[in-house]
Amino acid sequence: MGLNRFETSLKSWIDDEKVSLEFVSLLGMLFLDRNVELILFRSQLIDRSASVVLNKHSYAINVIGYKLDIRNSLLLARAIAEVDITNARLDIGKLGKEWLDEKDRYTDARAFIEDKLKDGIRKGQTYKEPRDVILFGFGRIGRLLLRELIIQGNGSQLRVRAVVTRKVNDEDIAKRASLIRHDSIHGPFRGNVIEDFENQCIDVNGNIVKMMEGSNPEDIDYEAEGISNALLIDNTGIFKDREGLGRHLKSKGVSQVILTAPAGGDIPNIVYGINNQDLDIINEKIFSAASCTTNAIVPTLYVLEKRFGIEKGHIESIHAFTNDQNLTDNYHKKPRRGRSAPMNMVITSTGAGSAAAKAIPSLKGKLTANAVRVPTPNVSLALLSLTLKDSTSKEEVDAVMRDAALSGSLVEQIRYSASNESVSTDFIGDPVAGIYDAPSTQVSEDGKNVVIYVWYDNEFGYTIQVIRLAKHVADVKRFRYY
Repeated sequence: MGLNRFETSLKSWIDDEKVSLEFVSLLGMLFLDRNVELILFRSQLIDRSASVVLNKHSYAINVIGYKLDIRNSLLLARAIAEVDITNARLDIGKLGKEWLDEKDRYTDARAFIEDKLKDGIRKGQTYKEPRDVILFGFGRIGRLLLRELIIQGNGSQLRVRAVVTRKVNDEDIAKRASLIRHDSIHGPFRGNVIEDFENQCIDVNGNIVKMMEGSNPEDIDYEAEGISNALLIDNTGIFKDREGLGRHLKSKGVSQVILTAPAGGDIPNIVYGINNQDLDIINEKIFSAASCTTNAIVPTLYVLEKRFGIEKGHIESIHAFTNDQNLTDNYHKKPRRGRSAPMNMVITSTGAGSAAAKAIPSLKGKLTANAVRVPTPNVSLALLSLTLKDSTSKEEVDAVMRDAALSGSLVEQIRYSASNESVSTDFIGDPVAGIYDAPSTQVSEDGKNVVIYVWYDNEFGYTIQVIRLAKHVADVKRFRYY
């Protein structure tokens, strides 16, 4: 009996993997030929193995309460291939759930898909051409931006055309290429990285990226490299005001700038999903993607403020150490950060509280914030201790956050985690801005005080938020069905 069960289980898995292989092939063709990307509850499926795709289908039990069948996903993917839709990002998980709930209303899967995606089919192409991208600075965020823009892209939205660093020579190009190939946290790059020393370029999956040297932004001529109307993403943090960042706009070939850090003055600080809809992307040329912590906490704060109201609160960021700190004790201009990052918990400041109020004006003056840098290299945790206007219960808070993670305008920003075994490394590579840890939520007896924990990959999750903002300001967003 035991052997029969083993053989039956193994055969079932092999049969599922065969179907998954066909599904993987079809979603690859949809993406490369028509720029139609299928995801599953915000998880990327492009460039994933058949077994990983099956695992994502099993994960659905944590989201909707039951596993999704790969055969239904293949059925729906075939129907998507039959309809006239291009430039779209579609959640096959949501479509799969709706198909199970509603399929009796339709004659077949194609009729279902035609109905669900009718807006995308009718609108067709939503933008005229892709936009060039320049990465100014090539540290942790800069390299992740290059990796993800190329892995997730097929040249139809944002094209990385150049990287600007302090110096460019053969040795520098070789080292930069190696850092693209290998990452101790996020793993090896899935593809080809080839140095072209003669032309001072790096070929990344067929994308020819020019390596350029420049300390004075206004002196760089990008047009000489065939780059025009480019979106420049400044990852250095050197320039944070309009005057400094405006220097990029004086160089030939640049038309917009995004800073991957909080900006000062009147520059819009954007948490994508919250305050990007009212942006003037025609007249405004400089934008800030705020900070990783701000992006992590604001979506959850927005949901709670909208549903219960927030009287006051404190945000504590338990943050992974960064390159800004020292490996061993040494001089640092900021308090405490000079002490060894891998050996100490370091109390430091954060502007996440005031930055959150910029994205949600009703929270102005209500939040305090601080941070503790801890000896882990990636993934951070925000602790939100809040006093609410309306009393509630843990069950109600969980329900509100689960709903926000599954439907509405913040499904890209919030993930709901129901596991009571999760730890920080489980969230490496998670593309959402913040992960609500349901088992950790605490609510006082009177229902007015809540403590909420939000995980976030302060590198990867933030990078994906930057990419979302970049597609928005570059006006190359696709039709989406989430």
